[in-house]
Amino acid sequence: MTRIFSGVKPTGHLTLGNYLGAVRQWAEVDQYRAESLFSVVDLHALTVDHDPGRVRRLSRQAATLLLASGIDPERAVVFVQSHVDEHARLSYLLECVATDGEMRRMIQYKEKSVRERARGGSVRLSLLTYPVLMAADILAYGADEVPVGDDQTQHVELTRDLAERFNQRYGQTFVVPRATPPKVAARVMDLQDPTSKMGKSHESGAGIVYLLDEPEVVRKKFSRAVTDSGSEVGYDREKQPGVSNLLEILAACRGADPEALSGSYDSYGALKRDTADAVIELLRPVQERHKALMADPAYVEDVLRRGAERARGMARPTVDGAYRAIGLLPPVGV
Repeated sequence: MTRIFSGVKPTGHLTLGNYLGAVRQWAEVDQYRAESLFSVVDLHALTVDHDPGRVRRLSRQAATLLLASGIDPERAVVFVQSHVDEHARLSYLLECVATDGEMRRMIQYKEKSVRERARGGSVRLSLLTYPVLMAADILAYGADEVPVGDDQTQHVELTRDLAERFNQRYGQTFVVPRATPPKVAARVMDLQDPTSKMGKSHESGAGIVYLLDEPEVVRKKFSRAVTDSGSEVGYDREKQPGVSNLLEILAACRGADPEALSGSYDSYGALKRDTADAVIELLRPVQERHKALMADPAYVEDVLRRGAERARGMARPTVDGAYRAIGLLPPVGV
C-alpha cells in the first residue's frame, strides 16, 4: 500500500492556506487512499528565535486542529516529531551525505536568512540544515508520496537526491519519494499581499485567515482584501493576483473552477462577500470539533502517545538499517 508522510510546523496558528493547501486533502483524500503519517514537526520550529512555551502551546493546538479537521487517528498516524527519536538520529546521517552547496541553494534558507539578518538576529545553523531534517522525516518511514504545496517541492527534490545518493554509496536503504501537490489552492496567498504566500505570521496578520478566526473577523479580513486596478473580475494570476486569489479560495471551498466562477461576478464586493461566507461555512465544523477536543485534553494526549509509538515502530527498522549501512558499529547486545 502507498505510504505518505506530511507535517505542519508549529511556528504560528494554522491558517486557511494550511487547510486548503494541505490539511483538508489529508483528511478527505489521503488517509483513505494510503497508509498515512501526519506529524506536528516541532523540531523545525527551533530554527529561529522562539518562545519555548509558545512552541508547546502551538504544537498542541496544531495536533488538535489536525484531529478537528477530520484526520482519524485509528486510520492515520498522528504524532509529534520530537516524540520519535528516529528523526534526529537519521538527520545526522543525512547531513553526512548532503553538501554545503545544496543547503545554501535552498530558496527558503535564502529568504529566511535575509529576514533574520534584517531584524538584527543571528542565523542559526539549524536554519541552514533543516531541509536535511525534513528529508529524515520523510525517509525514516519509507514514504512513497509527500503531499506538499509548491513552495516545498524543492525540499522534496533534495530528499530524493539524498536518498538516491545514500543508496548508491551504501546500499539500497531508502524509498525515493515523490511530491504530490494538491490540484486546487496549492498556494493560498496573503489577502493584503496577493503575491506572497499566506504564511502563519506577519506583523499585522491582516491578510491571514486563521482556522480559529471568528466569523466577523473573517468577514472583515475579506472585505479589506487587496484586489486589482480596474473593475473587471477576471482570473489571471499575473495581471490580477488579488482577484485570482479570491477566486481560487472560493473555488476550493465550493469544489469549483476559479476561471468559471469569474464569469459569475461583476463586482469585487460581491466576490469578497461570497468568498468570506464560503470560508466561514468551511471552517465552522472544524472550529466546533476543535472546541470539543479542547474540552478533552486527555484524549488528544492519548492520540499523540499512541501515534508516537506507532511511528517509532515504523521508523526504527529503516533508521537502524541506515546506521548499519553507513558503517556504524551496532550496540553490543542489541
